[in-house]
Amino acid sequence: MKLYYDFHMHSCLSPCGDEDMTPQNIVNMSKLMGFDVIALTDHNTAKNCPAVKAAAEKAGITFIPGMELCTSEEVHIVCLFYTLEDALGFSDYVHSTLPPVKNKPKIFGEQLICDENDNVIGQEETLLVTASNISTAKVVRTVAEYGGICYPAHIDRSSFSILSNLGTIDEYFGFSCAEIFDISKEAELKEKHPYLNKLKIISDSDAHYLENMRLPEQTIEVEENTVKAILDYLK
Repeated sequence: MKLYYDFHMHSCLSPCGDEDMTPQNIVNMSKLMGFDVIALTDHNTAKNCPAVKAAAEKAGITFIPGMELCTSEEVHIVCLFYTLEDALGFSDYVHSTLPPVKNKPKIFGEQLICDENDNVIGQEETLLVTASNISTAKVVRTVAEYGGICYPAHIDRSSFSILSNLGTIDEYFGFSCAEIFDISKEAELKEKHPYLNKLKIISDSDAHYLENMRLPEQTIEVEENTVKAILDYLK
């Protein structure tokens, strides 16, 4: 079956995410637009995944808990997990690797933790847009230890991407998938970086605002619409 997906979106917990990116708004907009499966990937945390998961279950959308990790080289990596518990376990681990810098909401933005009804139940005090001490070379293995899979985000961008920051992608890193934000650049990137021809290529919105959410165009083909089938396809 073909599934319309978006595996890379941010909520109001990401300091660069709009306050309108609440669990209900994300899920209901995804439902309205026709997505079959979505993931939440806030910067360096999964603390809003429980709320989005609960909202998605009510809306009949498959939900994958995740995170956009910032490695020690400031490469952004999308991390996706089979279970909410695994995602939260990894989230706790990542939190322990971040520098103890407190967020300044007036400068960086609010970091709001919500329940499934969009009530704000807390705020994350540690600034979430700093780099962890997890290296890109070790990220596949580290995420796997917590029951997840991962791939480099928006490799076509000029900042916070594996190509912009490290200059290459090859078998050394162990990725089986890569994300291209502007999918029209796929052929050009594969010509410059032949190893990409060995990887599954996907394209996500990286939405930080409701208006950034894309209409569903990209699909994956799996046997069933389950988290296991989807992540097994990507890994």
